Amino acid sequence: MSFNVNRLLKQLEKVQGDVARAQEELRNRRIEASAGGGAVTAVVDGTGVLQSVRIQREVLGESPGSDDLEMLQDLIVAAVGEAQRQAREAAAQEMAKATGGLGGGLPGLPGLPDLGGLL
Repeated sequence: MSFNVNRLLKQLEKVQGDVARAQEELRNRRIEASAGGGAVTAVVDGTGVLQSVRIQREVLGESPGSDDLEMLQDLIVAAVGEAQRQAREAAAQEMAKATGGLGGGLPGLPGLPDLGGLL
């Protein structure tokens, strides 16, 4: 039984396409969860990125204006987004250490070394 490089490359291309499709599907998916009996609702995409936060006006008490509530919701989304960005950056740095800087990664599979030059 011989090793078939062309077959391996075709399989890698198929996996890469499958991963790209799955990632796109996850980016388009919306998942909603609430806490406090519906007082606060968060919506994330399938990759876990926060898309929106809704807070029931009653949670803030004393009838805040619509602008105040919308600004608070926007600030929460922005803060969580920045925390997620920093977490991804820290993870990328750790993966670079773990892989010994072997390359930029396989497209669609972050953190894995680029095998293009090895095949």
